[in-house]
Amino acid sequence: MDLSTRNLTQALAVRRQIDALERRLRGLVGGSGGGGATAAPRRGERRRMSAASRAKIAAAARARWAKVRARGGGKAKAAKRGGRRGGGITAAGRRRLSQLMKMRWAARRKGKRK
Repeated sequence: MDLSTRNLTQALAVRRQIDALERRLRGLVGGSGGGGATAAPRRGERRRMSAASRAKIAAAARARWAKVRARGGGKAKAAKRGGRRGGGITAAGRRRLSQLMKMRWAARRKGKRK
């Protein structure tokens, strides 16, 4: 038991030396301690984007939308639909569903009476 306790204290001392040397190295290198390849972001931490990068992305998005508007893509699709809503059920299909539901409710009412 004495041997493992001695090994544990030595390992702890070595770990403290390593931490101290890493702090010194970060101080010499100048800050965060290297590139993104070695230091992975911690869980839950959001990646930060520079203002210049954000501006580039916004400019590219504005250019893409300008191109779409120049082709007339946005208004042409809306006009093509002609005000018809999605769902795709015809009047005959709606009538058939209504009849089926009426039959189901009638069967249920009949079952409750017994």
